[in-house]
Amino acid sequence: MSIFFTKMSGSGNDFIIIDNRELIIETSAKRDLVSKICIPKISVGADGVIFIENSEKADFKWDFYNGDGSSAEMCGNGGRCVARYAYEKNIARKKMSFETTAGIIKAEVKENIVNIKLTAPKNLQRNLDIILNEKSFRVDFLNTGVPHAIVYTQDIMNEDVCGVGREIRSHSRFSPAGTNVDFVQKQGESELRVRTYERGVEDETLACGTGVVASSLLANLAGMVQPPVRVQTQSGEVLTVDFQATDGSENFGEVFLEGPAKFVFEGTLVEI
Repeated sequence: MSIFFTKMSGSGNDFIIIDNRELIIETSAKRDLVSKICIPKISVGADGVIFIENSEKADFKWDFYNGDGSSAEMCGNGGRCVARYAYEKNIARKKMSFETTAGIIKAEVKENIVNIKLTAPKNLQRNLDIILNEKSFRVDFLNTGVPHAIVYTQDIMNEDVCGVGREIRSHSRFSPAGTNVDFVQKQGESELRVRTYERGVEDETLACGTGVVASSLLANLAGMVQPPVRVQTQSGEVLTVDFQATDGSENFGEVFLEGPAKFVFEGTLVEI
């Protein structure tokens, strides 16, 4: 069976999008398909796969998988990509909503720029001491649709993102689900730079939307930045996070992520 797909990029975070509203791919076959087509060089290659399906609650719903075939509740960059895809393919209007495991996500497409409203952050934890090989790391934690542990740094380009990130990701403090890990550096009055080790990809990615959001919210709590926050990703592109400045509580008001989403190419999978 041949499968038509679209590849999109959200600030260097790349996704394969498949219109599965006719249920051409059964749920039982998805994980194996995803783990095969996300491998670079011998297949399409991507950080994740998004299946678009029908919804009774919103314009559509997605079934999202990381590159290793594991499911994820939410993905900020994937959300921006799927929103632009849905608009360009006449699945939804410029202002839309779509159903995810994390909840209903609202989005607005402005040409190649997409703004999405995320679900309310939860499970705020601050000043956690994580011990790795007798070295202590002080981290903050927040779930912005998926879990994120934040490590503040003053030398982000020399951080061992993969080595340290992998160990924190699997630390018993975050078991059994594990966590994404973001390294965060203040660059300006309301500017950050963020590098992310992504759970499910099991590597550093060029950008992580929910990680950029978690970093901005927690950096605001730490008194480092005020909204709106501009965040430089490892791809070089800048994402903007807007929210209500907090008084130290978990109430950030409505949280928005905005940035570019672009089409890379389309094709047909004929041999998997």
